[in-house]
Amino acid sequence: MKRVKVGIVGFGSWGACHLEAYRAIPHVEVVAVCDADPARRVAASDRHVVPHVYENAGQLLDRHPDIELVSIVTYEKNHLESTMLALRARKAVIVEKPVAIDVEEAKAMQRAATESDAILVPGHLLRFDPKYGEIRAMLEDGGLGKPISMYLKRSRQSSLFQTYKRTHTVYELMIHDLDQAIWYAGSRVKEVYASGAFLNGGDSPEVLWAQLRFENSVLAVLHSNWMTPDAAGIAIHDYTEVIGERGIAHFDTHAAGIQWWGTRGRTTTDVSVHHHQGGRVVGALKEQLSYVSQCVLEGVRPGIVSFDDAVHGIEVAAAIVASASSGRPVIVQNR
Repeated sequence: MKRVKVGIVGFGSWGACHLEAYRAIPHVEVVAVCDADPARRVAASDRHVVPHVYENAGQLLDRHPDIELVSIVTYEKNHLESTMLALRARKAVIVEKPVAIDVEEAKAMQRAATESDAILVPGHLLRFDPKYGEIRAMLEDGGLGKPISMYLKRSRQSSLFQTYKRTHTVYELMIHDLDQAIWYAGSRVKEVYASGAFLNGGDSPEVLWAQLRFENSVLAVLHSNWMTPDAAGIAIHDYTEVIGERGIAHFDTHAAGIQWWGTRGRTTTDVSVHHHQGGRVVGALKEQLSYVSQCVLEGVRPGIVSFDDAVHGIEVAAAIVASASSGRPVIVQNR
């Protein structure tokens, strides 16, 4: 069996998840990883037994020209350089979300992919979660009819804000729902109005609301927050509702999660993103990486995900930041 050779750039906790997911896919071989942090390089080499570990993407690409697919899993502000190196080397690339926090960087990636005729995929893994995908299927087959409005909510534990406040909430948390809204609406956003609660006086809000109006008149309300108390034992609490001309589709991840009542309290375990179960790795991350690597293996362009949608998502995110700051609606400047 031919196997796609993969390199991973960035080996924090999510980079390690990429490694675990890739290793669960029969047609993939992870050849090398790199990270600027010496401790992470030691972890990759010793604990994860990666055969080749480097300090940066340049070294990884120079020493392994046979690598075909590169996962970019660095901090969001560092995505551009490694992505451009990989694309110029004509490698297929998957860039974790957000693909950038500057729309010009996202556009530069897209131009480089076009120039090198390389596959470039945004890491919007919810398109590979069956719950989210089922609503998309209902819209495609006409069961829901044309979309009219949607409400997408995303809530995370309070302690995580200390890590992720490094970047505005729209890029770290709401970006998933932005992609879902664009995917479901099948249109471009025309106008946004956003408001945030900046409880600690920083640049990133703990609570963020955004209303989107699409060119095809679809309305969307997005709500993201870092306010779930850690003691509640609920790591992920997301809600999706899509109203169409023929009905309403909705789900609540909290209700769908595994409720565990133990001696230390209650815990809701989410198994849909990346989870170990019975010696296997399951979840949307594995499904996404399996799909992308299969596309590379077969030499076809991915159809489930769209980097063009990802670029538009960054355009909309910038408008949300501006609106939440000014308190006024913002017209989205589409390309």
